[in-house]
Amino acid sequence: MSIRIINGQILRSGTNRAEMGSLTVDKGLIAEESAANEQVIDAQGLLVAPGIIDLGVFATDKPAFRFGGITRAALMPDQSPVHDDPATIRFAALKGKPDFWVHPLAAATQALNGQHMAEIALMKEAGAIGVATGRKWICDSGVMLRIMQYCAALNLPVFVHSEDAGITGDAVATSGPTATLLGLPAAPAMAEAAAIARDLLLAEQSGAHVHFRQVTTAKGLDMIAKAKRDGARVTCGITPAHLFLSDNAVSDFRTFARLSPPLRSEEDRQACLSAIADGTIDVIASGHNPRGPEDKRLPFSEAAPGMAGAETLLALSLNLVRDGHIDIGHLFRLLSSNPAEILGLNAGSIETGKEADLIFVDVDAPWQVDSTKMAAFAGNTPFDKLPVQGRVRKMMKGGKVID
Repeated sequence: MSIRIINGQILRSGTNRAEMGSLTVDKGLIAEESAANEQVIDAQGLLVAPGIIDLGVFATDKPAFRFGGITRAALMPDQSPVHDDPATIRFAALKGKPDFWVHPLAAATQALNGQHMAEIALMKEAGAIGVATGRKWICDSGVMLRIMQYCAALNLPVFVHSEDAGITGDAVATSGPTATLLGLPAAPAMAEAAAIARDLLLAEQSGAHVHFRQVTTAKGLDMIAKAKRDGARVTCGITPAHLFLSDNAVSDFRTFARLSPPLRSEEDRQACLSAIADGTIDVIASGHNPRGPEDKRLPFSEAAPGMAGAETLLALSLNLVRDGHIDIGHLFRLLSSNPAEILGLNAGSIETGKEADLIFVDVDAPWQVDSTKMAAFAGNTPFDKLPVQGRVRKMMKGGKVID
């Protein structure tokens, strides 16, 4: 059915701000303007933006995704069972359809053990559109090089976790005054830079597209920026937690702030904000990893890392626009079009021929984050009780309105 969206603040591809206008959707795609429309949707002045593509979630959590305006998500292989064979990949890809699409990432190694390369080609045939090392860094450089070479030949991006396990050990926090005061096992922030340095060399050798899923330190970001200037096929991401919280947030042993990688110093946080503004960081993702009381109501060192981030991703990220770090066009490149480009999807932007995955956003609508009322499987958010602005009022997936 052809649909005409009117009275919307349309955020079109290649623009830095939204403009009042109309938009045509035909056969599930963004179309040229046409007079022969069968249905009219009045956007009532809301921002009409591309649906968010969440790059690297740990659970298929449709209610949380719907609340947060996420129309597609790349699912990490850290599942039970691990997504290291074609059957699990095929099953994962069917989970959310038709109103939400899951794009599974294949495990780089069998059982994510970091030792033996998984059947990547077979998983690509089954629907995997990327390969990931999971929550861990692969220590064996020979194994990692072979994975990258194989993925380069298959034109698959490689998603890597960047913490040198030999340095981090059993650490649960970043070395510094906060960890010392609390007596927490800690590791220096340079563990991230050490892992990035090795994987940048392997990326150069293999020619693979490597996506550093979370880069959270000034040294790591400097390396990424230099590699980009030198022409390397690398991209990187971050979560709102590492943009808006420092390691002070773990004071009082707050397990909802136990993350992987751990929260960093205020100096590193400021470097991350600068890297958002200058384009070093390509993606903002939720890191959605809902954890129940059995995982979080434990001593800090024993609690599982992770946060429920899908519902707060958009509202928190809009603060970057309000604070003047970036404009709204740049924000949705970070949330939508860049993730789509990394995954090779015909989505993520409002331009003719792209999938009509759209969200209608009231950018000024106030609400309060409440861990007890979240739509996610669990409400383990470090932003509990924070007042925010920005609500998704309507969503379209492939031209169909999602209730």
